[in-house]
Amino acid sequence: MRLELGRIRIGDVQFASSTRVEGGVLCVDRAAVEGIVCKDERIARASVAIARPGEEVRIIPVKDVIEPRVKVEGTGGIFPGLVSKVETVGDGRTHVLSGAAVVTVGTIVGFQEGIIDMAGPGAAYTPFSRLNNLVIACEPMEGLPPHEHEAAIRLAGLKVAAYLGEAGRNVEPDEVDVYECLPLPEQVKAYPGLPKVAYVYMLQSQGLMHDTYVYGVDAKKILPTLMYPTEVMDGAIVSGNCVSACDKNTTYHHQNSPVIHDLLARHGRDINFVGVVITNENVTLSDKERSSSFASKLVEMLGAEGAIVSEEGFGNPDADLMMNCAKLEKRGIRTVLLTDEYAGRDGASQSLADANSLASAVVSAGNANELISLPPMKRVIGHPEAANVIAGGWDGSLAEDGSIAAELQVIVGATNELGFSKLSAKEA
Repeated sequence: MRLELGRIRIGDVQFASSTRVEGGVLCVDRAAVEGIVCKDERIARASVAIARPGEEVRIIPVKDVIEPRVKVEGTGGIFPGLVSKVETVGDGRTHVLSGAAVVTVGTIVGFQEGIIDMAGPGAAYTPFSRLNNLVIACEPMEGLPPHEHEAAIRLAGLKVAAYLGEAGRNVEPDEVDVYECLPLPEQVKAYPGLPKVAYVYMLQSQGLMHDTYVYGVDAKKILPTLMYPTEVMDGAIVSGNCVSACDKNTTYHHQNSPVIHDLLARHGRDINFVGVVITNENVTLSDKERSSSFASKLVEMLGAEGAIVSEEGFGNPDADLMMNCAKLEKRGIRTVLLTDEYAGRDGASQSLADANSLASAVVSAGNANELISLPPMKRVIGHPEAANVIAGGWDGSLAEDGSIAAELQVIVGATNELGFSKLSAKEA
């Protein structure tokens, strides 16, 4: 698999009579976007707004963040199995509108949604405050069941991102990054003197709108499987969950996973990155045992000597994380875990719901229970009252002046377990 990502730098988003990229500006036909969203009969109405870095804007409650892209060469299309037909992606060329994003917001789907502040202290906790965001506010038909509500909002964001991506199809990229991953037998033999490292990518899949989609398939229905790193980078995995905002992997996170990018950057230098094993996070003990056994077996089949395991979410998935770690270590595969902590507001409580003595190398993305204060913004896109019910908030979190007192977990991406944030933790 050889993937070229042609990055088109977007410095601003503006409304215009037609959708196009012009001089680093993404011009957007607002009526066309609203029309795409409202084609879905489950959505009663939609509106489109722009939120730029540094503007005093609060977006709440956020469902997903997606980077606009278009497939210009190679097999498959954008978001296969959901927007495009099911074909393997990860090769050819994809153009990326770098610096722009689609953000979906509206009437709350599940209580675990989040906040993006474009300015003020909250902006420092989320990577999405640095993007030029096209915000799609969607209101569902009255009485729509929660699962249908989630599906409608999810597809609306993906379709709009694909539509905007088309504007970059014939634009010459500002830079082109090339990633090449060999077939497994060749990959394993490529650098005989370097340690072989695999990545175990845990996907949220507990159900009740705690879902992730792989080529359009709900990840709780899969067994752990191998993927080329470039497949993940090319839109094969999308978010479909409504978990706590701070550590959910939005679709943007999957498209730009820093773990995969960093492993590829070090491939051939000090490691041999042999592949990605995707696995799910389950509810029952038997399912957890099955998936962790399959995941560790696949890593062993890759011949890996080391593995990085990243979690999504907290609590119940902590058991999956520890099972994956223990079974890898028992196979002689040295393992590093990426997680965050729910250690109480004073940081003194047990950080994870499960533990194992074999988990001796753990990277923390921060404590999601830390208290924060967000000042009022001049403009709010969405429903500010959601601050009183989203995870990390409480009845009374939203003050009369528009300020919010809450836990860090209300901010989208604040303690992301792929390391897509600025926080970390260290022993004092």
